[in-house]
Amino acid sequence: SIINMSSIVGVQGNAGQANYSASKAAILGFTKSVAKELGSRNIRSNAIAPGFIETEMTAALDQKVVEGWREGIPLKRGGSPADVANACVFLGSDLSSYITGQTLSVCGGLLM
Repeated sequence: SIINMSSIVGVQGNAGQANYSASKAAILGFTKSVAKELGSRNIRSNAIAPGFIETEMTAALDQKVVEGWREGIPLKRGGSPADVANACVFLGSDLSSYITGQTLSVCGGLLM
């Protein structure tokens, strides 16, 4: 199983991040192409698109900005690196054996 890391910015775009958005969207197209090319060999290809994940890097941001982001997320919190890791474990396991060419958003519902 191939698991590519993208971003919700690759799905929806974001002002001021055209280059980043384009690169993450390219990963999604690549994921689908690989899924179509390698599916006959029983090789799955999926992508994960994390949203706001709380890390040491985001801890350095202005807390008012962070609170504004959290308010826009239906679950009202940022994700953790473990949330992203758990999505990777799922997509790499037999629990997802009939899933290929998909993007799993780990974003607390932000993309709804």
